[in-house]
Amino acid sequence: MSLITMSRLWNLLLALIVLAAFILQIGLLLAGGQDINAAQASTAVPLSTRFVRFFSYFTVESNLLVLFSAASLAWNPQQDGRLWRVLRLDALLGIAVTGIVFATVLSGLVHHSGIGTWVNAGFHYLSPLLALLGWCLFGPRPRIDGRTLVLAFVWPVAWLAYTLIRGALTAWYPYPFLNANELGYARVALNIAIILAGASAFALLLWGMEKYFPNGRQRAVTGA
Repeated sequence: MSLITMSRLWNLLLALIVLAAFILQIGLLLAGGQDINAAQASTAVPLSTRFVRFFSYFTVESNLLVLFSAASLAWNPQQDGRLWRVLRLDALLGIAVTGIVFATVLSGLVHHSGIGTWVNAGFHYLSPLLALLGWCLFGPRPRIDGRTLVLAFVWPVAWLAYTLIRGALTAWYPYPFLNANELGYARVALNIAIILAGASAFALLLWGMEKYFPNGRQRAVTGA
């Protein structure tokens, strides 16, 4: 089996897992079930608000980016382009932050059962693992440069600004470490600085790893 075929199958599997998680979670919301990202049930909140909150989670937006990048690589394992590079790096950084923060900070705050257990596994465990391992195995490389690194942080910074502004207006924050009402803005600013520093270090690590990992384009051409 060629590298191109393996890459397509890997990314197709990843895309299907994430898509299934979205379908199941949206079905739960429509049926009045729990948003697996929420520490507490919010069934008394209007459905429209629950959907706005759902798509306001960093986890959800990161998984949407993973779904996009995986689907595009299943179609063309050598996908490229300036915007695509930025969105691909956003997917990798976002899902890495999602997996690490959930495992170290949030996993003990949420409790799932039934379908929610599978949705949680898809969003918080399988998606980060398969996305990052897939990048290591198949690339494509090289796709990271200095400009891509800078542009990749436009989305997370915009998400943070949206989260804090919306939180100030509605008193709802998607994550406890961003809750300025309870922690104060100074503590929230420190938490944000730590997360951004970690994400920056991880982005630089990916950039550096590209120099030592096999070049995806050359390996795909040779079928190695």
